[in-house]
Amino acid sequence: MFNKDSLYSDNIPLSDEVFALIRDLIKDYCGIFFDENSKYLLEGRLSRRLKALYITDFRDYYRFLLYDRKREEELTAIIDLLTVNETYFFREQNQLTAFSKEILPELRDKNRQKKRLRIWSAGCSTGEEPYTIAMLILESGLMQGWEINILGSDINQRVLTAARRGAYRMNSFRTTENYYIKKYFGETDGLHLVKDDLKNLVSFSYTNLLDPVRIRLVEQMDVIFCRNVMIYFNIDTRRKVIDNFYDRLVPGGYMLLGHAESLMNISAAFSLRHLKYDMVYQKPDMQEQYR
Repeated sequence: MFNKDSLYSDNIPLSDEVFALIRDLIKDYCGIFFDENSKYLLEGRLSRRLKALYITDFRDYYRFLLYDRKREEELTAIIDLLTVNETYFFREQNQLTAFSKEILPELRDKNRQKKRLRIWSAGCSTGEEPYTIAMLILESGLMQGWEINILGSDINQRVLTAARRGAYRMNSFRTTENYYIKKYFGETDGLHLVKDDLKNLVSFSYTNLLDPVRIRLVEQMDVIFCRNVMIYFNIDTRRKVIDNFYDRLVPGGYMLLGHAESLMNISAAFSLRHLKYDMVYQKPDMQEQYR
């Protein structure tokens, strides 16, 4: 018989067997991999979900994730619980300098005829990265009158809601010069709100990087930022994600990973460009090579 008191006890026990089943289900769904050391993290955080659903056993919860008509909704809730979304404006400054001072001038010359720029911030969290990219483009002055589209995507619906709102506390500006805060944000009730001229360059979308249907909806990009995302994936998942990025980049397009990430043992499809300010990956342009 169902015991309501058990809902309010400490963590519901998670056996090694069921931990492996749930861990693999999460990995297959979104790519995030939890090793054996993460068992008690999953037990603690997912116990909240079992209690919310009046489920007293993790094996029953696993069946719920497999077969219940609300499984997609529950998987979204799990991602909200398990993903870490620590970010801030102007993160990894050397790479951003390479983007603004070296990559943008190249793209200006390359796309001079069509005057269009497409950039994807994959795993954008609460939006600081795509808004930073937008500020750098505007500050460069290289694309005035161009059609500029910056896509921010994430698998966490909660952070996407925050990104669309565009309201930030000072903690998000820990490495941001006051110049940018005053120019691109307005202040209300202790929050800094993104101004419309910046906001209009950025759109946000729920995207699972392992979902081929969703990925095919992303248009061809000139640059893809995916920084500090793949550290949560195992090597097989990283290969799938990188293959998807390769497919979505235009020939000659750039891919910028976090400084702790590389394509070693993952993909040989990209060229490593040694720019003045940083190293970045580039999809080869066969037409350029044979000219």
